[in-house]
Amino acid sequence: MKIPPHHDPRCWGCGENSSGIALPTPKGEGLSAYDAAFSFREEHQAAPGLVHGGLVGAALDEACGLLATWYRFPSVTARFAIRFLQPVHINRPLAVSAKLEDERGRRLEISAALKDGDELLADAKGSF
Repeated sequence: MKIPPHHDPRCWGCGENSSGIALPTPKGEGLSAYDAAFSFREEHQAAPGLVHGGLVGAALDEACGLLATWYRFPSVTARFAIRFLQPVHINRPLAVSAKLEDERGRRLEISAALKDGDELLADAKGSF
């Protein structure tokens, strides 16, 4: 079964929203890992030069949600926990990744990481 269009083009995380981060959709259905590169910009900052923590969490949730939705449609966030390790700077190339950790019935357990090069900035775990 092909996954139908399931998001609005105005989505902050993966759509064409001018204030969003435009994460690409996964390359195929049923994958157990997702990786993408992006940058936060001036409109994403809280303290000067630093990204608002809620947007860091939103980017991690978006990566997990994209993986979950392309793994099994439909899928939504049920629980999500973020660990902030370092401040995230605007205008820096970042990598976000998500990985399917476990599948129990309808529940998917997914972890995510946000990195600047090799430095782990934040990570998250969620149920979808």
